[in-house]
Amino acid sequence: MQTIIPLSPPVLLPIAGSLVGFPVRRVYCVGRNYAAHAIEMGHDPDREPPFFFQKNPDNLLVADRAFPYPPRTTDVHHEVELVVALKRGGADIPVEQALDCVYGYAVGIDFTRRDLQAEAKKAGKPWAAAKAFEHSAPVSEIVPVEAIGHPVNGNIWLKVNGELRQHGDLDQMIWKIPEVISELSRLFTLAPGDIIMTGTPSGVGPVVRGDTVTCGVDGVAALAVTVL
Repeated sequence: MQTIIPLSPPVLLPIAGSLVGFPVRRVYCVGRNYAAHAIEMGHDPDREPPFFFQKNPDNLLVADRAFPYPPRTTDVHHEVELVVALKRGGADIPVEQALDCVYGYAVGIDFTRRDLQAEAKKAGKPWAAAKAFEHSAPVSEIVPVEAIGHPVNGNIWLKVNGELRQHGDLDQMIWKIPEVISELSRLFTLAPGDIIMTGTPSGVGPVVRGDTVTCGVDGVAALAVTVL
């Protein structure tokens, strides 16, 4: 069937050491997956069932490009996250089979219009305007599992203008990567091309125009963006 308007081009993330790209289907995000971040956001850090929200594939900002400060906000916050890229999916995936779905890993930033999120929370409304805006998810190149294995620990960090803002370890995740994939597959049928942003450690804070944001997960990848 022909289309009435031109098809949007696929969103492709670079793959380390490869000339081919990783086509993104959906972008899932895990909320409050580090205890210290849950506390700083005013929530109980106990191991409650995980919750998820989504960004759109075209919200992704490919590695090391500038981040334009978004409109309708005066309080944009950084949230550094380990990103999981899936090569296969399914529904009701057992925890012990979840890592078989993973193609590779990256580091990303979940930029959030915190003032809009606070208004939405207060009114009991969705977070879409706070999370799924243009360029809100810078992501590094994806590093295949064959190169690094499956990281279970390692330093995750973010600096603004050289000042350390966020620092944690992957082993501080409340819900580990296999559990996140399994739980997510109970709510959605996962598929190749899906990526999952797995939550952020404590230390989230604002950025302003002119800031340089650098971040990384040791042993996985690093990323740098300038706020315009």
